Amino acid sequence: MKKARLFLLLLLVYLLIAIPFKVMEVIPGFTDVRPVTLLGPVYAVFYGLPGCVVMAVGNLIMDTISGSLRWSSIGGFVANFAGPFLIYLYWTKWSRVPFSLRDAKSLLTHVGIVCAAAALETLLITPMVAVAYPDVDAVLFGVSVMLNTSVFPIVFGIPLLILMHEEFGAIPHP
Repeated sequence: MKKARLFLLLLLVYLLIAIPFKVMEVIPGFTDVRPVTLLGPVYAVFYGLPGCVVMAVGNLIMDTISGSLRWSSIGGFVANFAGPFLIYLYWTKWSRVPFSLRDAKSLLTHVGIVCAAAALETLLITPMVAVAYPDVDAVLFGVSVMLNTSVFPIVFGIPLLILMHEEFGAIPHP
């Protein structure tokens, strides 16, 4: 029951951030300006696997309620899970040091991981959109995904991670 409440709370926060920006479309019906992606690293670091699942489910819900549900939403679901999951894996399984953004090295490492996660998401979803919808500009779509999933998590996600970790004492997910 506790896990279900956490999942619903994280999903509610996701939707509260995502819904107002859904009107800022880059390619109508396919991609928009998505500040909600700043939550990917935050959810991955502090909430682990449930946070990664929320990113995927939240994206699918947004596709559904906005009328953007398409075959490519499958790729979006997978990509929106995989990017945060890569960040989660790095900080919990692969890194030899615990999560911290206190020094330049760990901060740059985190930026690199976020960029790798953004590239992974772009590579997972863009080919699906390009094949299923050849009339969509795949380059513009891919650039939009890459920018959304790297810029917002770096510019806004890192300060939120630092604030949660350093000021509020949030503990990274084991």
